[in-house]
Amino acid sequence: MAAEVLGQRALNRTLLERQMLRRRCEVPAAEAIARLVGMQAQVPSNPYVGLWARLAGFRHEDLAGLIAGRRAVRMPLLRVTLHLVTADDCLALWPVMRGVLEASLWRSPFGKNLAGVDLEALVAAGRALMEERPRTNAELSKRLQALWPDREAASLAYATHYLMPVVQVPPRGIWGATGQPIWTTAAGWLGRPLAAEPSVDEMVMRYLAAFGPATAMDVRAWSGLTGMREVIARLRPRLRPFRDEQGRELFDVPEGLLPDPEEPVPPRFLPDYDNVLLGHADRTRIVSDEFRQRVGIGKAAVLVDGFARGAWAIERQGGAVTLVIDEFGALTARERQEVGEEGQRLLAFVSGDATSRNVRFGSNAGS
Repeated sequence: MAAEVLGQRALNRTLLERQMLRRRCEVPAAEAIARLVGMQAQVPSNPYVGLWARLAGFRHEDLAGLIAGRRAVRMPLLRVTLHLVTADDCLALWPVMRGVLEASLWRSPFGKNLAGVDLEALVAAGRALMEERPRTNAELSKRLQALWPDREAASLAYATHYLMPVVQVPPRGIWGATGQPIWTTAAGWLGRPLAAEPSVDEMVMRYLAAFGPATAMDVRAWSGLTGMREVIARLRPRLRPFRDEQGRELFDVPEGLLPDPEEPVPPRFLPDYDNVLLGHADRTRIVSDEFRQRVGIGKAAVLVDGFARGAWAIERQGGAVTLVIDEFGALTARERQEVGEEGQRLLAFVSGDATSRNVRFGSNAGS
């Protein structure tokens, strides 16, 4: 029997459903983070906005409490970028991603500066220093260079971040807090060892539950892992096949929901780097090729009818806060009204102490 063909809107509505963006869900923040298999977190405030967009009644303290309580951490992980993950996923996913992280080191100038260094000794030294107490990169660099005086200090510190699982500790990542990134080891911070039997198969199944139906190349784009065709081939008996309108084979978990593609969905404001915009090789299920460079990496997106139709940024002047929205093509009067109303809710979340909050359209926000 031929596989069912899923059009762009069907893939869009399915992605929104899996990402908790079709409607706000009433689940705890930790459960949402696990369901999403982590959240981009280069900008410490971004996961807060991402969870606000997805969860009913989400409060800043819901995530801040997880980070302060060591139930969630920020660490280098997927695509060698900082991600917020639950403590359990920190220990389970890092061993799967180890090879990607190590390879990124050797492709970088830092890796080239480490030729001939005893890496086991370097990792052991870095672990001892960070478990003695959490340290900034500058401090770690200085202490490591004292042991390898003929090596470039930043390269020594950088290597420890990619050859061993490390996490940034609070107050970094706490809403409203400031401070330099301070690092320690995942095992030392969480008091538990890495997973003894990491499973790339389980990680791929979780990706499909959160981002599917998807191709093997989509899995690679999301994670940075290679060999995904072989993993999908191994998992094929457990997967439900589809095809997209270009004839590409898609794979999904058997129980994956497929919502009505014509169902209306409300506007959503996403933070820059949100994985919903970066989780596929072909991103047209949520952002057209025409607009792809205007959102995603360093540029926050506005979803209208489920697709990226604008970028947003916040301007502050004294106690006044303005949400500036750059439309990608003209919105209808009704769409503008709905986006403006959601924008006011966003401002209330991110700037609760502002003396005034305003929404302005059409000033090239995020460009």
